[in-house]
Amino acid sequence: MTVPLRARAYTRVVSSGRLIKRVLVGRAMRSDHLGETLLPKKLALPVFASDALSSVAYAPDEILLTLGLAGGALAMTHSWPVALGVVAVMAVVVASYRQNVHAYPSGGGDYEVASTNLGRKAGLTVASALLVDYVLTVAVSISSGVQNAAAALPWIRGHEVFAALVLIAALTGINLRGVRESGKAFAIPTYLFMLSVIAMGLVGVVRRTTGTLPQAESGPLQLAPEPGMEQLGTLAMAFLLLRAFSSGCAALTGVEAISNGVPAFRKPKSTNAATTLLLMGGIAITMLVSMIALASWTGVKVAEDPATQLLRDGQPVGEEYVQHTVMAQVAQSVFDGFPAGVVIVSIVTGLILVLAANTAFNGFPVLGSILARDGYLPRQLHTRGDRLAFSNGILLLAAAAGLLIVIYDAQVTKLIQLYIVGVFVSFTLSQIGMVRHWNRHLALEKDRREQRAMMRRRAINAVGAAMSGTVLVVVVLTKFTHGAGFAMAAMAGLFVLMGAISRHYRHVRDELSVAEGDTQHQLLPSRVHAIVLVSTIHRPTLRALAYASATRPSRLEAVTVDVDHDATRALQAEWDRRAIPVPLKALDSPYREITRPVVEYVKSIRSGNPRDLVVVYIPQYVLGHWWEQALHNQSALRLRSRLIFTPGVMVSSVPWQLASSAGAEERMDGPVAGDVRRGGS
Repeated sequence: MTVPLRARAYTRVVSSGRLIKRVLVGRAMRSDHLGETLLPKKLALPVFASDALSSVAYAPDEILLTLGLAGGALAMTHSWPVALGVVAVMAVVVASYRQNVHAYPSGGGDYEVASTNLGRKAGLTVASALLVDYVLTVAVSISSGVQNAAAALPWIRGHEVFAALVLIAALTGINLRGVRESGKAFAIPTYLFMLSVIAMGLVGVVRRTTGTLPQAESGPLQLAPEPGMEQLGTLAMAFLLLRAFSSGCAALTGVEAISNGVPAFRKPKSTNAATTLLLMGGIAITMLVSMIALASWTGVKVAEDPATQLLRDGQPVGEEYVQHTVMAQVAQSVFDGFPAGVVIVSIVTGLILVLAANTAFNGFPVLGSILARDGYLPRQLHTRGDRLAFSNGILLLAAAAGLLIVIYDAQVTKLIQLYIVGVFVSFTLSQIGMVRHWNRHLALEKDRREQRAMMRRRAINAVGAAMSGTVLVVVVLTKFTHGAGFAMAAMAGLFVLMGAISRHYRHVRDELSVAEGDTQHQLLPSRVHAIVLVSTIHRPTLRALAYASATRPSRLEAVTVDVDHDATRALQAEWDRRAIPVPLKALDSPYREITRPVVEYVKSIRSGNPRDLVVVYIPQYVLGHWWEQALHNQSALRLRSRLIFTPGVMVSSVPWQLASSAGAEERMDGPVAGDVRRGGS
């Protein structure tokens, strides 16, 4: 009864896989080189701020789309107040998070703040919200990037899902190469996007001042209200404005990423993170205001259903009308007569929206590793890969975001409804936690000057908590039935799952722990019954018998399963002829099974004494070629998988290397997955 080990075949696969991995990911890095992956501010800005900066490409669309439900007049007159409300919230949130990065620089971010100051359940609530939000960040950013790129590359239309999945795969590969490499790859497109949008704003202001700014392609059209929204009462109007405000707050997603990524900054980490956060906030506000202004000046109109809502001379434009994004329409107007400018804006906008997903590719794996360290997620997420990135977290994020894109057909309008609620849950609980943090420290601080500084910080966080909480309520009320409810259900599911994982790890730890003075599990077995499984007499069988005898068990016997009476009689005769000094027992198997008779026999010989032990020795030979595996049965492998669940039973494999496996040991030397563990920061 022998089972082959797949040595050479496995080695060949591993060697090929390692070569492909080296090409795609790069050479493995030592754990003590972790400091070389830390980021200066000029690289940290594109790595961590691309999500918040890129929101200027879709936040104006969401504001105008929502206001457009009541017709074009409302969108033209109320987009400014809504945008200013979003700007005010962003300014407060940025100021609040600058306190966070100084107080909690370890990288736990909102999760650490909530857990430390509000308790375990609050921490898990924040963690579940952030994990869902990171997945949505990738799905929304990639989908929006594909839609913007389609304005310059028409061949993408109709293939958005495929293009989005390809982009996710590319981002995954880049991030598997490490944080520093991803920062270098993303720096140029991010800075090009900032420069192009700011330049577009400046040119737009000049052309507006000189009266040469033309209308957008949708400017001459009329935007009809949706049926039933022609005449809105005061309450309905207020609700619509709040819904537009909540949609515009998509611009705030990604603000928290820097507080979660402080360990990735060069020293002084907190100072550099706070400076980067301030730069990000200032640039994002400037670009958002300029986009809303340009959209208003050029008369941009966007509709949920452009074929019926947009009218030309009182008639719907029809299905043949292609509605471009706000960014694309503004670029066409501002750079009228300069097509290269339109192409540049379209390309860099598509790139930044794709790269915005990189914020999540940095935040999700780090948060996952912290949760895994604390026992709330599988421990594999705490393992660093060859390039010192949290590879398992990167792959998990890519798979989850890809699944969402397929389900929602890469449509931003559908995905955006799931968005925002998670990030404002974390904003609110984090800022409440910071208020409690300052209260606790104020009670211990004696220096009056430091007390005044703490009180100022507490006031900032209190305002941040109040504003974030208000926005959260608005988002839940206005978007629950439009998709936010699904996101909240996902958060609740993750909360329950993480609690279950934590309980499992606690139970395993309790079962495996050794109490002080407990010597019971260090005692030698009082009686060992050794069994050698035999199918025929050959070298692996004789080696297994010799190995079993060398352990000096209390009782040793050989066991075979009688599936063929003639073969069993021949085996017994050969056994007696060779005078092998170990009794051979044949187990009946009327249905020609092997696993069941052996398992039942092993169970029957176990005694009630917990110190008695049954050891089953399985001879096995090592083969080197993949095609050899099909020529040998796997019965002993199945048997071993059954026996390991039997209490009081141990299974020992006794290998015999055949000639075809020669050299496998040298070929298999080298690092394998999991060799590089998470190092310190």
